[in-house]
Amino acid sequence: MKQAKLKFPVRLFALLCGLLLSVGAFAQNISVTGHVKDANGEPIIGATVRIDGTTGGAITDLDGNFTLEAAKGSTLSVSYVGYLTSKVAVSPNVVVTLQEDTKALNEVVVIGYGTAKKEDLTGSVAAINPDEMSKGITNNASDMLVGKVAGVDVQTAGGTPGAGAQIRIRGGASLNASNDPLYVIDGLVIDNNTATGMSNILAMINPNDIETFTVLKDASAAAIYGSRASNGVIIITTKKGRAGSKPKFSYNGDVTLSTIAKKYDVLSGDQYRKLVGQILPDQVDNLGTANNKWQDHIFKDVISHHHSLSMSGGLKNMPYRVSVGYDYDKGIVKTSYMSRFNSSVNLAPSFLKDHLKFNITAKYMLEKDRYADAGGAIGAALAMDPTRNVYSNDPAYRFFDGYYQTINTASFTDPTWTYTSNSNAPQNPVALLNLKQTFANANDLSGNIEADYKVHGFEDLHIHASLGSQYTDSHQSDDISPYSFSNNYYGYHGITRYYKYNIVGSAYLQYVHTFGIHGIDIMAGAEDSHYHRSGYNEGGAIQHASDASAPSPALRSEQEWATHNSLVSYFGRLNYNLLERYLLTVTFRADGSSRFSEGNKWGYFPAAAFAWRINKEPFLKNVNWINDFKLRLGWGMTGQQNGIDDFYYAPLYVRSDSHAMYPFGDTYYYTTRPNRYNGDLTWEKTTTYNAGVDFAVLNNRVSTSIDYYYRKTHDLLATVDIPAGINFGDQLMKNIGSMANYGLELSLDARPIVTKDFTWQVTYNVGWNHNRITALDATATDWVWVGNKISRGNNTRIQKNKVGEAANSFFVYQQAYDKNGKPIEGVVVDRNADGKIDDADRYYYKDPAPDVTMGLTTKFIYKNWDLSASFHASLGNYVYYDYLSRNAIISASGLFSNSAFHNNTPDNVALGWTGTTVVNNYLSDYFVRNASFVKCSNITLGYSFPSLVTTRTGIKTLDGRVFFTWQNPFMITKYDGIDPEVANGIDSNPYPRPMSFQLGVNLNF
Repeated sequence: MKQAKLKFPVRLFALLCGLLLSVGAFAQNISVTGHVKDANGEPIIGATVRIDGTTGGAITDLDGNFTLEAAKGSTLSVSYVGYLTSKVAVSPNVVVTLQEDTKALNEVVVIGYGTAKKEDLTGSVAAINPDEMSKGITNNASDMLVGKVAGVDVQTAGGTPGAGAQIRIRGGASLNASNDPLYVIDGLVIDNNTATGMSNILAMINPNDIETFTVLKDASAAAIYGSRASNGVIIITTKKGRAGSKPKFSYNGDVTLSTIAKKYDVLSGDQYRKLVGQILPDQVDNLGTANNKWQDHIFKDVISHHHSLSMSGGLKNMPYRVSVGYDYDKGIVKTSYMSRFNSSVNLAPSFLKDHLKFNITAKYMLEKDRYADAGGAIGAALAMDPTRNVYSNDPAYRFFDGYYQTINTASFTDPTWTYTSNSNAPQNPVALLNLKQTFANANDLSGNIEADYKVHGFEDLHIHASLGSQYTDSHQSDDISPYSFSNNYYGYHGITRYYKYNIVGSAYLQYVHTFGIHGIDIMAGAEDSHYHRSGYNEGGAIQHASDASAPSPALRSEQEWATHNSLVSYFGRLNYNLLERYLLTVTFRADGSSRFSEGNKWGYFPAAAFAWRINKEPFLKNVNWINDFKLRLGWGMTGQQNGIDDFYYAPLYVRSDSHAMYPFGDTYYYTTRPNRYNGDLTWEKTTTYNAGVDFAVLNNRVSTSIDYYYRKTHDLLATVDIPAGINFGDQLMKNIGSMANYGLELSLDARPIVTKDFTWQVTYNVGWNHNRITALDATATDWVWVGNKISRGNNTRIQKNKVGEAANSFFVYQQAYDKNGKPIEGVVVDRNADGKIDDADRYYYKDPAPDVTMGLTTKFIYKNWDLSASFHASLGNYVYYDYLSRNAIISASGLFSNSAFHNNTPDNVALGWTGTTVVNNYLSDYFVRNASFVKCSNITLGYSFPSLVTTRTGIKTLDGRVFFTWQNPFMITKYDGIDPEVANGIDSNPYPRPMSFQLGVNLNF
């Protein structure tokens, strides 16, 4: 095709036309002066005014006014948090009235067996939506709650890949029974028993699928769940599609680099040789020549990745959402990893003009893990002789696959196997990780079908029914090489299988109606729950199993087990609303459990709550800067049965194993014997009182909630010592006492700065909890030993439960110090002044539970950029520093015992304790340390791109966000260990939480 050439006059004409059009377009720009107000005529400060199709705009001032330049014929979009966006045509003078977003103001919160508007809640309920911009690295659902809810203490279970968390709502309500909250996922109550080979109970759910968390904290909110709600309830609702919408795809992916944040400080090879030379000069020649940093051989930098893809939309009457996810997490302790596949389907069809609605959810998870014996490897790395290398060329070490170990001569039936390990010596940590292989895989399938029928002709009456189930099976294999330290010569192969399934069916009627100034919501229903668990384990030597000295095998026929329990429930709730100001909620639940004997099976759990919406009163009618002002009062009872063995109320006869057979002549027979039992067991019952205030001002720019609670648990379940001969065992679970928790909670959400291009948002929460045991009848005493054992001593525990003290208090001697403040070994305070030191001088000193927990998230958004940081804090929590205590033996026996060298720390060298005093120094309160901390959970920088691809018709088809997250960047603490966040109060070889760097992308198309 020939290119046409414009002659000069034509060119001039075209140029003039272009100039005229440009001038005309410029002349059509007009100055717009506007005012934005709410439905009551009050000005809205900080509303965003934008010109559709451009990046231009303005922010309303203190009087709700704005000015801007806009093209004639264009459209303005006016928006503000809590209000519906309004679009108006450009004109010189514009007045815009924003209508309240009733969906936002009347935000529907999922509660037990139904939903409620947030403004109508009467109990202590916290509802949060995971924030994509500040959630940090979330490998499971529990990570998303760290520092986010007042009064909810979330301690992640170290750095084990995929590990869960210990969650405590308002402190623990029990001593020996479970203190874990009840989890409800998409209407299905989850069995709290975690299968062997499954990383945590919430692994079934992909964090990217979660829409909301609802935390029921007080009894008036949680009593509808009755016997399982003493420790609070966490309700998780997953994302759904939207009716009539086109398919929308979302992809979330990231790559994460993790590294160890802090290592233990131990003596180097040179330092250890010098110390041995001072204390044991005749043993120096038996040391090696290396300067081995054993920790460097067991920790490594690792790369993990996560991917999630979802499709959501809706046909005319059927919203749908389908998602799949894959996580691969490598642990910073070598050989450990976790891979997990998740999938979920949600369908919500409606029929009969929305009179009949279904909500169908299904989830599947496949998880594969390799577990490292991290505690054993870390302990070995800290104790192993630093003057030795990992490997040795000495022929004697061929019996250990070339790994250096402290060895003894062997006397096995195989005369060629001449050496074996010294079982009293530290073991080679690299050998431990490489020669022990523990693999596990788990399948979890859960689903729930809910149906809601709005009765024709009587639409205020709903019939709701649901049927849900969960099935889990897991397999774990343990293979230990014959060249290992622990199973030298014989080796070991074993498997553990675990199966569980539960079925929960419920149905209830609900009637909702407004009679003039009266509003009622009545619900009544019933539920039937069945929980089944079974499994077995077996294993033995993989070679020389027939030797007389070979370890006895575990046989499946002797180890197989099965159990089940059931719960039948009836429940009801009444919500009454008067004048939209006075709210009353009354609930009742009756639970019958198979875990108790006749006469004790049924527990009854009533609750009541009242709320006064003060801002709706006539005397505040014209105070428009107050958006919410509500007083809440609540009382209720909840129960507890978890932690009790099934059929514990009856003497359950069990068959012996091959180690307890009875001979008749030359034949050995299995025996049967009854287990210990207690037919008098009954429910733990927790009574809670709650008073709270909700307050929001300045168009909800600032909102806060304050709660005070007092809760007391009666008939505490605990295992106590009993006199010999009165039962089939020396310990028995009994109802033995009571315990009280009381405290304060504050949550704050504020947007201090909101402009056209910049927003600053802050959320803060703080909770204070005080715990005391008020009664305890442990047969002959008013105290009970509890907690994990420490490293020193002989099966030594250092924590007790005692009347008048906090649960799990440390029971120790009071350390004496010299004039320079240095602790004097073996010298403690004679507290009862009787002239001698014994157990009567020990006292109760501190406990592991924090007095105060806090969470803070701050987020800055500038145009398309966002920067956020999240913090959580724990104050007043104490930890027994077991690592320091077990090495406080700077003496000949501490450095060299059982023909083996043991490494130590510079701190203990400076302390100088020998471990040879009459008073056991490991029982000193010197080792009970203040473990308060402030942690920065994560810092995230992100950039949101509005559209990368636009179709010819102008439809934007691809938008998203890229982000970089720094997880666990820093911590403020005086604690000397590697991490003060210890769940059980004993700090002994924890799997370190890594510092991580993540690069990710979210795409929507």
